[in-house]
Amino acid sequence: MLNLATLLESSARKRPNHIAVIYNEIKLSYATVINEAANKVASGLVDLGIQPGDKIALSCLNLPYFPIVYYGILKAGAVVVPLNVLLKPREIAYHLKSSDAKAYFCFEGTKNLPMGKTGWEGFNETATCDHFIIMTADPAAPSPIDGADTSGKLIHNKPPVFPTVQTNSSDDTAVIMFTSGTTGQPKGAELTHLNMVFNARLSDTMYETHPDDVHLITLPLFHSFGQSLQMNAVFYNGATITLLPRFNPDAAFSIMQRDNVTFFAGVPTMYWALLNHPEAEKYNLDKIYKTLRYSVSGGSPMSLEVMKAFNEKFHIKILEGYGLSETSPAASFNRINRESKAGSVGLPVWGVQIRIVSEKDEDVPQGELGELIIQGHNVMKGYYKKPSETKEAFKNGWFHTGDIGRFDEDGYIYIVDRVKDIIIRGGFNVYPREIEEILLSHPDISIAAVIGVPDDRYGEEIKAFVVRKKGAESTEEKIRLWARENMAAYKYPRQIDFRDTLPMSATGKILKKELKQKH
Repeated sequence: MLNLATLLESSARKRPNHIAVIYNEIKLSYATVINEAANKVASGLVDLGIQPGDKIALSCLNLPYFPIVYYGILKAGAVVVPLNVLLKPREIAYHLKSSDAKAYFCFEGTKNLPMGKTGWEGFNETATCDHFIIMTADPAAPSPIDGADTSGKLIHNKPPVFPTVQTNSSDDTAVIMFTSGTTGQPKGAELTHLNMVFNARLSDTMYETHPDDVHLITLPLFHSFGQSLQMNAVFYNGATITLLPRFNPDAAFSIMQRDNVTFFAGVPTMYWALLNHPEAEKYNLDKIYKTLRYSVSGGSPMSLEVMKAFNEKFHIKILEGYGLSETSPAASFNRINRESKAGSVGLPVWGVQIRIVSEKDEDVPQGELGELIIQGHNVMKGYYKKPSETKEAFKNGWFHTGDIGRFDEDGYIYIVDRVKDIIIRGGFNVYPREIEEILLSHPDISIAAVIGVPDDRYGEEIKAFVVRKKGAESTEEKIRLWARENMAAYKYPRQIDFRDTLPMSATGKILKKELKQKH
């Protein structure tokens, strides 16, 4: 019997006065702030009639509210349903309905991102969700929305102690993490308390942890990467998180310098932005890279060109890992006590098995491409209320990721692409990531994304969306000719589309689905 909230409670007992959360230089301790506030949230939920197993949605930026409400929901024995803060009312209504959410915590938002108003509209489209609780920027402020209660009212006069509801760690759901829905409607991956606790504890096996570590969290906490591998791992270790609600390189460098950050995790586009920041030198980079012990990348494969350039400029080695929402998320990682191979996502994490198989689920020879399938403590129970999708994902007892990769001679894993992103041009399989890697080696190209577009002759044609470096003047024809010289005839992109920016998700992934819709 174990509740994920034990991570917070254990550190609050062991290090009651240690700083758990930093936000805008405000420092909040484990015991008297974060844990007591979470206890009050749990008590408030019980008073609303929330029962163990009920689903509670949460829309929140990277603010102290997130861990307080997150662990408060868990303490009450309920299930956290984190929502992307960029969802629109219709999408919010879909998530509330499909998760059977009984209550919905929503931050009021900002002028540019009016989350409270948007959340209220989505809530009112959902007859099955009973309670809307708005988290105001000022915790003592009245509700900015008529008819909506505030989190301040919910916890008013509630006791600072609460007997955490014990759960069956291997069977009871702790979190429902919605997938991005790149191939249809988002699906809710049910992650158990055991899934989530083990993923937090994997930090002990992946890198050297220290109780005085400071993690900069700019990855959205509603996403599994920032939530499991940073927030939960940090609270398990009794260390500190410093929160950045919206990534930009200036703010990231500033916080690294101010808070003596020892651990930074990001997606490849964040490293690209740090690398290309024109005013990076105004920060004490020498101090930053001497303090920063670990830098981790995940979410999508990192370009070897970006990784190499980042290491040369900042003298910081980036460790890559791999995972999915359905695997809580960690599945593989480059270890600090083993050779770290550029371009590889490392070795399977402790307690997890990974195979690479053919379409017949047969293991492919070392070095050949196939689909990654996974077994282990990290794999979800299934997709909430979607038995057919769950059955399809768990063919022959293994979770099928939909990712294409290979093993090298030492067992290191290399991700090549998504099964559904593969372009079939004239009968040849073309992997967009391979094309993107080659394009990024061009001196004028800053970032690129490759997709397949319909073609009468070849079935699909290869199209590259390219952002040029500042001052670069390469034309479409020059890029096309260069690509032809550097790639096989069936691989090089015939279509080049220059853009000032590429569409990205809240987690920093390039939205190829959007590029395909608008090409």
